[in-house]
Amino acid sequence: MLQLTDFIIDCPDPMKLAAFYSELTGRAIKADSDDQWAGIPFGAVELAFQRVDDYRPPLWPDDDHPKQYHLDFEVDDIEAEQRRVVGLGATLRKDFIGPEGYGWRIYTDPAGHPFCLCRNKGVTWTDEGVVRS
Repeated sequence: MLQLTDFIIDCPDPMKLAAFYSELTGRAIKADSDDQWAGIPFGAVELAFQRVDDYRPPLWPDDDHPKQYHLDFEVDDIEAEQRRVVGLGATLRKDFIGPEGYGWRIYTDPAGHPFCLCRNKGVTWTDEGVVRS
C-alpha cells in the first residue's frame, strides 16, 4: 500500500512561497517550517516547499521548458478568485474559460510554478466541499 504524504515544490524561498499558498488555501504554515523547508498540512498530505539553489522556474505552457507539475483548484466563482490570487502575487498566463463560464485559467505563483483555477460543469459546492455529479 502507498499513501501520499507530501507534495514537494522546489523554490528559491520556502517561507515566501508557503505564505502565498497559506493565503491562497486559508491553511496555516507548520510551526517547524524554516527557510530550507516549509509545509502546509492538508489532512494526511502536506504541501511542502524546499529550497533549491539556482532554481529555474518552468515556462509552461511553453514546451521549451515544460511544467514540472501543476495544481488544480476547483472554484465556485472564477472571477472573484482570480482577483484574489492575482492580489496575492499570482500571474495569469492563459485563459481556457468557455462561453458558458466553464473551463480553467492557468496562473503562475510568485516563484513561477503553474496552477489552475477550474470551474467544471457538474460540480456542486456543499458545506463539506466539492461534489461532482
